Amino acid sequence: MDLRRLSISKPASLFYPITRPITGVTFTFQRRHDPPPPPPPPSLQPPTPPQPPNPGLLSWVSSVLSNPSLDSSKCESLIPLLSPHQFDHLFYSIRFNVSPKTALHFFHFASQSFKFRFTVRSFCVLVHLLIASNLVAPARLLLIRLIDGNVPVLYADPSRKHVEIAIALSELNNASQPALGIQALDMLVHVHCTQFKNLGFGYAVEVFEHFTDQGVFPSLKTCNFLLSALVKANELEKSYHVFEVMSRGVSPDVYLFTTAINAFCKGERVDDAIALFSKMERIGISPNVVTYNSVIHGLLLINDLIKQEMFYVANCVFKEMRSRGFVPNEVLYNRLIDGYCTMGNIGEALKIKDDMVSNGVTPNSVTLNSLLQGLCKNNQFVHAEQFLDKMLASGLSVNQDVTYSVIHWLCTKSRFDSALNFTTEMLVRNFRPSDSLLTTLLLGLCKHVKNLEAIKLWFRLSEKGFAANTATSNALIHGLCENGGVEEVVRLLEAMLERGLMLDKISYNTLILSCKMGRVAEGFKLREKMSKQGIDPDINSYNMLLYGLCSIDKVDDAVKLWVECENHGLVANVYTYEVMIEGYCKAGRIKDAELLFSKLLSKKVEPTSIVYNTLISAYCIDGNMIEALGLFHDMKNKGIRPTYASYFSLIQRLCNIGNVENAKELIDDMRDE
Repeated sequence: MDLRRLSISKPASLFYPITRPITGVTFTFQRRHDPPPPPPPPSLQPPTPPQPPNPGLLSWVSSVLSNPSLDSSKCESLIPLLSPHQFDHLFYSIRFNVSPKTALHFFHFASQSFKFRFTVRSFCVLVHLLIASNLVAPARLLLIRLIDGNVPVLYADPSRKHVEIAIALSELNNASQPALGIQALDMLVHVHCTQFKNLGFGYAVEVFEHFTDQGVFPSLKTCNFLLSALVKANELEKSYHVFEVMSRGVSPDVYLFTTAINAFCKGERVDDAIALFSKMERIGISPNVVTYNSVIHGLLLINDLIKQEMFYVANCVFKEMRSRGFVPNEVLYNRLIDGYCTMGNIGEALKIKDDMVSNGVTPNSVTLNSLLQGLCKNNQFVHAEQFLDKMLASGLSVNQDVTYSVIHWLCTKSRFDSALNFTTEMLVRNFRPSDSLLTTLLLGLCKHVKNLEAIKLWFRLSEKGFAANTATSNALIHGLCENGGVEEVVRLLEAMLERGLMLDKISYNTLILSCKMGRVAEGFKLREKMSKQGIDPDINSYNMLLYGLCSIDKVDDAVKLWVECENHGLVANVYTYEVMIEGYCKAGRIKDAELLFSKLLSKKVEPTSIVYNTLISAYCIDGNMIEALGLFHDMKNKGIRPTYASYFSLIQRLCNIGNVENAKELIDDMRDE
């Protein structure tokens, strides 16, 4: 598949140009946690070797190190006669004739008993000898101790010891034994990437660079290991550079290509990833399932501006992948499903889910949450509800926001039983719905006379430590009162207060409202409690008490209460006037009602149809049709639309007094309205 034709823009240069000089100590790629760049190192050239020692000393060292076992008595006599550089010269010249194990014991004996400090080259010769004898574990341990400074050694610059070791090992490379040099390099790179990765990968890369500058490249296995370590550590800039260098001396396999492609994708250099993908196919290296996964992941991570176009490319790669018999992993399936859902193509998302199942990949909570979100986004809430039900029944984790969207939809459809079931399940999982959702649900339950369910939910929230806020609690109180359950509310209040319920002005007004019909005394007691808690009654509190007094014909008491209201600095609203005018009219005190109506107008309070209807009805009952009809026309002139009650009072009274013609005109007028 030639993905170059699908590329969004012309790919930039695939690799960064290498501009550094050919040296092993000038690597400049760094990450934040790497050690700061050191000053230029001093010359690391090995010192000029001393003049060859006498043959007797050479023979003595050779006899000690060539024996199968170490003679410590000979060592005690020999070591005081040697300097580090003398021994280095001797050891290097006889290295092919010594016993590696004996040499290792000699180094240990000299270091421990005589604090003898060997040169870096001497240690590296020993590492070579151990590797050549297949003593890999001791060689690796020696290399680790050499790097971390746990053996006495002569360094030109201890801060650059990793470079000195690399130089010494590279100078030991022998054209007749190239494999030995590669093994030593592999071990050195591996040790830096594992034992000393806390120092940063800059050291490993410097070592790698020094050898590759000399034309010595690690094995393909180590190349894969180094590149993979860099990508896993998110050292992407280093990984791009290292892959470029590797490609000069190693033939990349599918794994090396795949790791590099993954690095480009992680760095959002998707054009480079596609170019590399095309290159590997062009040179006959078939992508594997990981390669495909990496490319598709990279394409799906592109920013939203070109996401849809990149998604098309990703889908093409996916189809090629499937045509070659590769089965994507669940992560890739999930990304594709989420991509289709995000773009609103829920049909394709469901097809991918079916393909996933048919290939034995089980959809997980990520899969189903993406589909659930896609269904909600496309207003397919019926299917979303089914998905959510299956997920909860299977014990899968669910997206809270999407779940609450489904619950809210159920509330809008008045399916409060289902909404309550899902809410209860979320509480079992220790998820708390939003306050607005709880308010909607509690009001809905009360509206559908499911008082017990609403009360249980409120207490369940308290038990879970998710206490409903005051607004939600007020919704419950209001709903219960609306159902005529005032006594029930009063009984519950004590228990609710013990659970931390905080009553506010709205709470008290709701309770006072429930007392306005025949329970006025209780309403006044609530007002007293309200004041004792430091909550000042507002005009709504007084309006409800005024209504209660007028409803039991205690208009004079209502007038006194109004005076008290005004003394507290509260301003009457239109509802206050409605209540008092109705109270006066009901008591037959039309003159007082007229005066209050005049006061209303003088206060610039806009009268409502209720005010007009109350007065019109009172005038009709009193037989004062002139005033009644005058108010009716005044009402219309002010743009206040007459209601059925307005017409009914007038028509009924006109008919009663035999003025049928005027009554008919009003009927025609009512029809026109």
